Amino acid sequence: MAKTSKEQKGDDGRRGEIVRAAAKLFRDKGYDGASMRAIANAVGMQCGSPFYHFASKQDILVAVVEEGLRQGLEKTRAVVDPSLRAEAQFAALVKVHLSIILEPGNDFIPVMLYNWRCLDAVHQRRLIATKDEYDAIWQSAVNGLSEAGHLGADTKFARLMVLGAMNFMVTWFKPRKGENLDTLTTKVVEFFLST
Repeated sequence: MAKTSKEQKGDDGRRGEIVRAAAKLFRDKGYDGASMRAIANAVGMQCGSPFYHFASKQDILVAVVEEGLRQGLEKTRAVVDPSLRAEAQFAALVKVHLSIILEPGNDFIPVMLYNWRCLDAVHQRRLIATKDEYDAIWQSAVNGLSEAGHLGADTKFARLMVLGAMNFMVTWFKPRKGENLDTLTTKVVEFFLST
């Protein structure tokens, strides 16, 4: 019997709740440390109920990573503006990337960063295209910085260093009084463009 649109919407809502709860648990405890029981408890379900929405814990991880990539790419595309000077485009990308990895509730990309190896090879291959699109946006911005005289010729290395340094902030950054996304963006941009 086919589900009504109301039932499907309810399923999507429950599925989304599971994905958000799993993202938080995977970020806090790691993929291996977050049990299906903990995921179910986090959304007020019986232990086996998430299996109504997902075939396995691996499928939940895939959904978490997909959601992170979808949101990250959408937010990143929104700040790409060919009319901006290279430095301004770089700053816009830094700010959006920091928001994606550091703002409260944004657990998806940190989960991907530190649990990517937990994905099986089939899912990794399927998700690579989206990751590549994100990297291409950044590569274009870093190429622009190089052309403007801010970076050396090895722009791939520069992109990897910029993203790697920002991504590692997930492990140590704690906001201080008076610090917000704008002040943090300024610090990151000044660090990379003053070298």
